[in-house]
Amino acid sequence: MGLLLKEGIDINLIKSAILAFSLIGFLIVLINLLPIFKSRLPNYTLQLAGLIGNTSFLGIPIAKALFPDTETINFTIGFDLGTTLFAWIFGPFFLKENSQNKSIPNIKGLLNALINSPASRGIIGVLLAYLFQIDKILGKYLLIPTNIVIALAIIIVGTRLGLITNKKGKFFDLNEEIKFSIILKLFILPFIIFLISKFLKFDFYQSSAVILQAGTPTAISTILMAEAYGVKQKIASKILFTTTLISIVTIPLLAIFIKSFN
Repeated sequence: MGLLLKEGIDINLIKSAILAFSLIGFLIVLINLLPIFKSRLPNYTLQLAGLIGNTSFLGIPIAKALFPDTETINFTIGFDLGTTLFAWIFGPFFLKENSQNKSIPNIKGLLNALINSPASRGIIGVLLAYLFQIDKILGKYLLIPTNIVIALAIIIVGTRLGLITNKKGKFFDLNEEIKFSIILKLFILPFIIFLISKFLKFDFYQSSAVILQAGTPTAISTILMAEAYGVKQKIASKILFTTTLISIVTIPLLAIFIKSFN
């Protein structure tokens, strides 16, 4: 909310949100239509883990640290919003299909999760601030807590990883399907976004924002949904843990790649 009040909501945020939402949807359909992809990513847990990134708690802080530009922040938040919307609208229904629990999905719980997303809550707060014409005053006083929250976001991710490692399981015992999901998340998806940004003629800051967001490790929401429906929880945990560790190397490499080819 602090970032949005500082930078303002513009068409860049909307463009980025539409890009993320539509691309993830297109790739999900493509994977399930083509046998060559379906055989490598045979279930929705693998597919969602390979396409839904940790854009809120890692993507936004990283983008702000590396590219503190207005257009970058708006594209970053927009990408996070599009990803969040897709994950919580379609993810539970995809996982429900393979779940042994055939009860009616908890729509109220899903809506609460969506509203509690940092991107969603930020936009709602900004719209209310605009409505009551307190955006300038509120934006000024939110600058300090905004920077504190961004720093603490990394700690949240580390805490979640700590909880995962306390569970029994060999996190580096990866089968071929998990490896394909990791490759899709950290390498293929950012490259696809890179090509799209070139095709759409994004400038340096715009393309930097969406490429970095695409290259974030798997989102925590994939574990939450897998646990809620009892579908491939261990797979989701392994992919989250592994992609987060590998991203320590791949995200700096992405930043170098962006500066070299943009």
